[in-house]
Amino acid sequence: MKQSSNVPAFLSKLWTLVEETHTNEFITWSQNGQSFLVLDEQRFAKEILPKYFKHNNMASFVRQLNMYGFRKVVHIESGIIKQERDGPVEFQHPYFKQGQDDLLENIKRKVSSSKPEENKIRQEDLTKIISSAQKVQIKQETIESRLSELKSENESLWKEVSELRAKHAQQQQVIRKIVQFIVTLVQNNQLVSLKRKRPLLLNTNGAPKKNLYQHIVKEPTDNHHHKSMCFVFSQFFRFHTAGLKV
Repeated sequence: MKQSSNVPAFLSKLWTLVEETHTNEFITWSQNGQSFLVLDEQRFAKEILPKYFKHNNMASFVRQLNMYGFRKVVHIESGIIKQERDGPVEFQHPYFKQGQDDLLENIKRKVSSSKPEENKIRQEDLTKIISSAQKVQIKQETIESRLSELKSENESLWKEVSELRAKHAQQQQVIRKIVQFIVTLVQNNQLVSLKRKRPLLLNTNGAPKKNLYQHIVKEPTDNHHHKSMCFVFSQFFRFHTAGLKV
């Protein structure tokens, strides 16, 4: 192999590994020379890697290949992808070909594809996300405030309903007392009238019929008792309906 300062050390060591015949049982060119094969990954990692790359990690070796643009060759047989476990693993690169070491200087290590413009766009996207999150937070706080107001209004309404129920119960009690008073008043009035009329109806002393008739007719016109009862009723009604005022 012609030494070139433009070829990275990893690629130079890889070319030497594939070219040398004493390593052919571990790594070698494919039949067409367009790719190379790692025949036994475990033995290759254990016996070869420490001598050339100062480590025995096959995964690290594969990552290095990927960084230089090498791709694993996938074989498809009868429409099924062939699973290579303990068998050979094949890698390929357009500028890594048998007998064409002059192409190695064309193999370049991959660099980060991110550009300042892309980073700027990502920063703008992040700013938009933060702005959107802040707007959502403001809306959420507004909703929470409105819910708090509704809760307060609801509590006030329930308090008012409770007070109205209490007043309604009080009014019902007053009405029952008024009805009871009226019934008692009527009953007492009938009883008094009966007691006054009974001596007249049972009069056996032979009193003149004219006097008896005059007494019966005169009784309704005597409204002193009626006025007294109306006064008592009005006082009772005024006292008990004082609680009806809201």
